[in-house]
Amino acid sequence: MKKTVPLLLMMLLCLLVVPVEAVELPLAAPEALLMEKSTGQVLYAKNEHEQREPASVTKIMTLLLTMEAIDEGRLHYDDMVTVSAYAASMGGSQVYLKENEQISVEELLKAVCVSSGNDAAVALAEKVAGVTELFVEQMNNRAGELGMNDTHFANCTGLPAEGHVTSAYDIALMSRELILKHPDIRRFTTIWMDTIRGGSFGLSNTNKLIRFYDGATGLKTGSTSSAGFCISATAERDGMELIAVIMKGETSASRNEDAKALLNYGFSTYALTDITPGEPLPELPVVLGEADTVPLTLAGDSAVLTEKSHAAGLRQELKLPESVEAPVEQGAQIGTLTVYDGDTALAEVPIAAAQAVGKLTWSQMTERLLRMALLAK
Repeated sequence: MKKTVPLLLMMLLCLLVVPVEAVELPLAAPEALLMEKSTGQVLYAKNEHEQREPASVTKIMTLLLTMEAIDEGRLHYDDMVTVSAYAASMGGSQVYLKENEQISVEELLKAVCVSSGNDAAVALAEKVAGVTELFVEQMNNRAGELGMNDTHFANCTGLPAEGHVTSAYDIALMSRELILKHPDIRRFTTIWMDTIRGGSFGLSNTNKLIRFYDGATGLKTGSTSSAGFCISATAERDGMELIAVIMKGETSASRNEDAKALLNYGFSTYALTDITPGEPLPELPVVLGEADTVPLTLAGDSAVLTEKSHAAGLRQELKLPESVEAPVEQGAQIGTLTVYDGDTALAEVPIAAAQAVGKLTWSQMTERLLRMALLAK
């Protein structure tokens, strides 16, 4: 009997191989990338591994580590943070934190997501890791885990620093991890205007797409004289969320126009198509099982990413054995459902046992044989 499908293998099996055509988009920025969230499929790329300064887009990793700490119970939204002298000394974009000021984790997150506060980012880093040096080490370790091979972080803010670089591809990777695994971040990244400190300090989102682009969900802007104008822009329509990354834009306006061009291309060209079989999956016979059959279920994503013009022509191929031998573990892979666009396989989704089926004991087997013999008389 095949063992339960490991999570990583299942994710790999469900990755889609959508053929991305080499399209020409009217982008002014030298580096850009468009990625679909649920699959991680790259839909457009331009110099995506070129190392550049990311400016405040860096804070996506700061937010990711903070949200991981919250979701793991090591940190809470209502925890209070005492602002250090170092955090209060940050230049650039800030919310003017004062040394020894008490402020909640939730308000610091709001200050980072909406106003890109460098002081708020440092205060969060110190709360999560104790000191910023350790937090930056954690940032680089997490980048390595995510496969961000073009990246090295020198700080948690994105302020100019020697060797502080990343790429459009790596920004998309950490953006995807944040919005896929920690959707609660939308509480902050979708804010247009708000306040902190009991309403006494106003915030206005540096990401103007939040107000002016249909379906915008975030995520983070950044700009310095050396980095130019950067953005990781996320938006969702019809259940599909896209990540558009622009680096080294000439102006804020051109950066935003490039991001919109990427998102418009993605939404107009691609869609997530439901691949749930039209008929229920068959129950498979179990040899020497406590139950005669085992019900089956899709063990991966029930949607595939495809070009809209091809969606109607998708076909499915179900591969299952004639039977399985007990014992059967719940979640054990039994077969596969492969989705094709013509001759191209778009996805291979595991088919798994929906419930466990134990193996017959000798006494159960004897009892079953006797019952069959009596029925045969």
